Amino acid sequence: MLWPMSQPEEKTTLDRGAGPGEDFVRLFTSVQRSLYLFILPLVRTAADAEEVLQETNIVVLSKWAHFEPGTNFIAWCRAIARLEVFRFRRSRHHRIQLLGDDVIDLLSQKMEEQPADIEQRRDALTECISKLREADQELLRRRYSAGVTGDDVAHQLGRPANSVYQSLGRVRRVLLECIRRRLAAGGAQ
Repeated sequence: MLWPMSQPEEKTTLDRGAGPGEDFVRLFTSVQRSLYLFILPLVRTAADAEEVLQETNIVVLSKWAHFEPGTNFIAWCRAIARLEVFRFRRSRHHRIQLLGDDVIDLLSQKMEEQPADIEQRRDALTECISKLREADQELLRRRYSAGVTGDDVAHQLGRPANSVYQSLGRVRRVLLECIRRRLAAGGAQ
């Protein structure tokens, strides 16, 4: 087989208006985790959430020109994700759906009402917990284990329940103040 002789490469220029700009791409990449966490409770598995996120991303990128700068980007993306969750659920109608579309709709609405800085708050909480004394960290681990009450922790530690509740209250106040400081400082401290 004869290969055609190579022709000089044509110089192509990209139409800068043909695709999303740098600001859009930065916004888009910054919301990926938040979108995933928005989708996850609305579907059955992490794999389903990843699939819906991928489809959501395709729509977001194909409709980039429809986004109005200065408006709430994450809300725009969540609205698209919500529609993609419904599309995904319809395409998987052969699976047993534990929740009806009306429940999924209500859940997605409630999740949209969550503060936009939820991930920063979560990161701040994780950092603040790591700064606690080991005894306070252990108290939190015990208390927030599945199905464990403050009374259970008191019994485990051989302490009066009132003492455990006071300690938990003190730790929560310390964490709240630490989180407020971190958020006020822009998440870095």
